[in-house]
Amino acid sequence: MKTNAPRLARIRRHERVRAKVKGTPERPRLCVFRSLNHIYAQVIDDTRGNTLASASTLDPELRDRLDGKTKKAQAELVGQLVARRAKEKGIETVVFDRGGYKYIGRVQSLADAARKEGLKF
Repeated sequence: MKTNAPRLARIRRHERVRAKVKGTPERPRLCVFRSLNHIYAQVIDDTRGNTLASASTLDPELRDRLDGKTKKAQAELVGQLVARRAKEKGIETVVFDRGGYKYIGRVQSLADAARKEGLKF
């Protein structure tokens, strides 16, 4: 019988992180979700519950540039795009919500690319 232990452990870590990390209008939350094939990033104002900017590997703007790239390289492109869209909306600083995932691999490359584009966190 298959267990859900790794998934439940991630959910517990995410709840622990979310208890401390809140997005405000001045400093919204950069939230990351990682699936097996795709990665998603959103900039969220938790006080109003609004998504201010978002990007993913499913985004039409990125779809043609992803062919043949590794998942880490794809995550970098998503990080650059979400940072660019956030800066267009006037968002300079965010608080990073890694979504219960460890800060390695795709999550780290997304965060580093967003920092290189000018987001501060």
